[in-house]
Amino acid sequence: MLIIRDRVFVRQAKKIDRSILVHSEERLSLLVREEFHPLLNNHSLTGKYRGFRSINITGDWRLVYRRIDAHTIFLRAIGTHHQLYGS
Repeated sequence: MLIIRDRVFVRQAKKIDRSILVHSEERLSLLVREEFHPLLNNHSLTGKYRGFRSINITGDWRLVYRRIDAHTIFLRAIGTHHQLYGS
């Protein structure tokens, strides 16, 4: 599986706590294995993230991504619900 990280995602990831990064890697691994596992709460987005999907990393942390094809995932953003969606 090819994982492409947007420069925005990389910049955001550099600013977050190590424990959140560890959780995000675990959830990303689960996403690759089973995209719609219940723990991920995988759902489509609207607004500025129209065409993207979101998964839960922890209670408040989210990862925004888009599946490009069967073998490629594009990571767009990572942050708290408020940081990403403003509410």
